[in-house]
Amino acid sequence: MLELPTSTVNIQLVESLIQVIQSLSATEQALLLDKLLGESPAPSTLEMMHLAEQGGAFDFWHDEPDLYTLDDGEVIL
Repeated sequence: MLELPTSTVNIQLVESLIQVIQSLSATEQALLLDKLLGESPAPSTLEMMHLAEQGGAFDFWHDEPDLYTLDDGEVIL
């Protein structure tokens, strides 16, 4: 769960919003959810590539050992 310092969170506002959302019908809640999630476009391929590159999760590939050489295996014609 996300933990923020209480000095940066308007707890009363958050609680009020939760009460209002819970008072909505299921259809209204679904519409609200659609509006909230629909406004955030999915990242583009280029953005995803940048995130993957900058995130460091694939850095281990830079030090990948050379397991094969041109002398390995059979010649492919």
